[in-house]
Amino acid sequence: MTAFFIATSQIKDPQKFARYGQQAASTLSEFQGELVIKGKFSEALAGTAEHDAVGVIKFPTMDALQNWYKSDNYQALIPLREEAVNMNISTYAVPA
Repeated sequence: MTAFFIATSQIKDPQKFARYGQQAASTLSEFQGELVIKGKFSEALAGTAEHDAVGVIKFPTMDALQNWYKSDNYQALIPLREEAVNMNISTYAVPA
């Protein structure tokens, strides 16, 4: 079952956010994570949105996603993430 990590972000410090993104991307391959999309918010077609950017990462399984998120390498980036952005994170499982 494919799993997706979806993060919406309100950017506080663009330079730190760029550094976080580069470092986080380097932690993905061990867990077969693949960045599907990262982009700047454009408009809400319905409802409201309070974020500047979105990132979607695909993993082969929810276990792989969870193992990546809990990994020492990713956990070490959380202080930088918290300095850079206010981030909402959701996970989704998609049946094969």
